[in-house]
Amino acid sequence: MTRIVAPERRWGEGRAGLPLRWVMTARREERPEVRPFNFSAHMAALCADVATRCPALAHIDSNALLYSFTPGKPGRTGLLARVSPLRFAGGMLYRRHRGRVYQVQRYFVNGREVLYVVAFCLPRFLDQPFDEKLVTVFHELYHISPAFNGDLRRFDGRCQFHTGSKKNYDAHMGQLVRAYLENHPRPEVFAFLYRTAAQLWAEHGGVYAVKVPRPKMVAVE
Repeated sequence: MTRIVAPERRWGEGRAGLPLRWVMTARREERPEVRPFNFSAHMAALCADVATRCPALAHIDSNALLYSFTPGKPGRTGLLARVSPLRFAGGMLYRRHRGRVYQVQRYFVNGREVLYVVAFCLPRFLDQPFDEKLVTVFHELYHISPAFNGDLRRFDGRCQFHTGSKKNYDAHMGQLVRAYLENHPRPEVFAFLYRTAAQLWAEHGGVYAVKVPRPKMVAVE
């Protein structure tokens, strides 16, 4: 049976809210004195702060980003995060391929359109050293097009998304991170990155986050 993919996904506005899921399968502790840790909410606050304080990322409107997670086994190796654009090259909504016209699914949250889904591999991402976690955040945000049109930042050459060298790309992210951290007046906004997934779970009795599917291409003609 062929599964029909809806051209739009909407949450809120009288519909169900964004789906929240526990990050780990360990039994959640019932602790009335604390609230479970909402990873997506904390990441949204961090990325909004980064966009405000980092000139290289000032084009980002954090209200048009959706912070999700995808399961990632604990450990130090493997994918840590990814950003999924909801437009084709140049910010185009439609693209013709082999005689058919396609669009990327459009996502809406409480009536506002999402242009990028940033998904973190949890709990793996939280098991990395602090510096690597923050570099990963900058790495994904820097992929967002300076035009902020739903497309990714593209460079000349064969490796159009990492300037030909992921090592140099991440070295640049490290420079941006150091500038961001210097004399930061509100370190509490990124304090959660000093904790591992297990530590956050123990401190808050549980860790949860938004979990939405990766946007798909939909044939419209």
